[in-house]
Amino acid sequence: MIIKHAEFIKSAVKPAHYPPECFPEIAFAGRSNVGKSSLINTLINRRNLVKTSSQPGRTQLLNFFLINNALMMVDLPGYGYAKVPRAIQKTWKPMVETYLTTRKSLKGVVLIVDIRRTPGLEENALLEWLKYQSIPCIIVITKSDKLSKNEQLKRLSVLSETLGRDPNELVLFSAKSRQGKDVLWHRLEALISVDPAGVNHES
Repeated sequence: MIIKHAEFIKSAVKPAHYPPECFPEIAFAGRSNVGKSSLINTLINRRNLVKTSSQPGRTQLLNFFLINNALMMVDLPGYGYAKVPRAIQKTWKPMVETYLTTRKSLKGVVLIVDIRRTPGLEENALLEWLKYQSIPCIIVITKSDKLSKNEQLKRLSVLSETLGRDPNELVLFSAKSRQGKDVLWHRLEALISVDPAGVNHES
């Protein structure tokens, strides 16, 4: 996709705060410090539209970004960071679940996993929950540039087994080298082109 326009629309906590459902939406989820903001910035060819931070757990709201006046990207709060106050952690799960279950314009979720970290209960629970809710999910393995090609293949095998997915379903991605950017856009565009009846209009 050629990016001509990208802008931050608003942050939200509850449905009353969401922007109108005028465009298809893709949500981005992942553990804190997994490279979620960098991934979105790389996809839309912007350096700092989505704010990155060296401090995990900074994203505590649903952040909506409009791309090409045609697609909404939603940055979900990162999870699994122990130093975030427990009271805030408790608000994340219902906030995210409410968004995912009530947003009719949602086309799918991108689950982001750091190639150097083995997924835990949170990732597998989210995958099962998304499957139960019939919400499509693309799994992206970030920070691939941190490992050699041989190490990437070894980690991909471990991650695919841990997540219960075929290795070909996982997208290796690097914000630094832009590896996987075109592959991910192709899969996103395929999701966006599917109508509610499950018919693909891409062709």
